[in-house]
Amino acid sequence: MELHSDRRILRLGDGVDQAKKLSVTAMDRVIACLRQWRTVIESYRVEASTAVATSAVRDAGNRAEFLDRVKREAGFEVEIITGEEEARRTLLGIRSGLPDGITDVLALDIGGGSTEVILDRPGQNPVVRSFDIGVVRLCERLLHHDPPTEEEVRHVRDWVVRETKSAVAGMDNCQAATFVGTAGTITSLAAMAQKLPSYQPARIHNYTLRLDSIRELEQMLLSRKKTDRVGLPGLERGREEVIASGAIIIRTVMETLGRFECLVSDLGLREGALIELAARISEL
Repeated sequence: MELHSDRRILRLGDGVDQAKKLSVTAMDRVIACLRQWRTVIESYRVEASTAVATSAVRDAGNRAEFLDRVKREAGFEVEIITGEEEARRTLLGIRSGLPDGITDVLALDIGGGSTEVILDRPGQNPVVRSFDIGVVRLCERLLHHDPPTEEEVRHVRDWVVRETKSAVAGMDNCQAATFVGTAGTITSLAAMAQKLPSYQPARIHNYTLRLDSIRELEQMLLSRKKTDRVGLPGLERGREEVIASGAIIIRTVMETLGRFECLVSDLGLREGALIELAARISEL
């Protein structure tokens, strides 16, 4: 039973792709949020807690400084997980909320600095591929204009096509698996496709997001400046800059794989991290 839930868009990875380190401003934002969450956690007297860091912290040269600050100032021991471990825990979260009857899964998790593709079949070890394409990384590396130019978009598509083909190479018969997407880009597009006035997990989870809807949303987003995306139905505040790059990624991945539908999961790494924590506690 869920007692409390909160989510924030804090952009810890801003500038990491170029500077190779976390900015003081970004670290301050995250630590301020974690201190608030520490107060909430303590009010529930929880038995255990967990915190994980992904691509932005993995790639940052000053990650030790950040982890030390988080421990001292917010009281969290943070575990830096690899792209493969991120994918494994994300899969745990996805699997916990799939509709009945789904067995084979091809999952896509689009993050800020990396994207994971996971093929999972019952009775077999998951096949995991992680590549360094994410919504923040694309914005900083290739999408320099607002809105992006056609040439910039073309370069992004070419890059995503190459990485997608490489990711699924060796994933035998992955076309037979149900295509499932998770994380902020995909859940936001699902909310936008339905023109939801606010983020409504029950309407987003297990929603079928069609490729033609993604194409329409992508075109609309690419035709607008960041400031003109503010307030679009279904778009969480804070995603105005990165949602267009996310739309390019999901559209290009689906076209490359020949997929016309994506089952949306509102469950992912956060839930998977909690499932992993529960399993560790039960073994004690």
